[in-house]
Amino acid sequence: MMSPAIRTATEWLSGAGLRPTRQRLALAELLVGDGQHRHVTAESLFEASRAVGAVVSLATVYNTLRAFCDAGLLQEVAVDGAKSYYDTNTHDHPHFYWEDEGRLSDAPADQLVINRLPGAPKGTEIASVDVVIRLRRT
Repeated sequence: MMSPAIRTATEWLSGAGLRPTRQRLALAELLVGDGQHRHVTAESLFEASRAVGAVVSLATVYNTLRAFCDAGLLQEVAVDGAKSYYDTNTHDHPHFYWEDEGRLSDAPADQLVINRLPGAPKGTEIASVDVVIRLRRT
């Protein structure tokens, strides 16, 4: 009998046309197995996988996160040039980045108002708008 978490992970992968390999399933279960949205870095997902005894290399975690993004399962949120977070909620929404904690969380989308964006240069279109609001404790 398949556990609910494995079933959720398998359906998540299959719905995007990805083959549920052992490594993908292990990481997908950590990402969506409980049905909750989360923000992870490659390193935090690697550590979580080690904590549950999954045998996955850090390189595999990076490659799998890229495959999940390419399949539309995750949204990559670049916080600075060296660090990306991966969000299981792929709908457009703003984020808070807690600088003191190095943590990303969702910001209330209903409170964000963007009145106008600059026009895209000729021959281009706006693909997306990422809003990351950096917070620092006072």
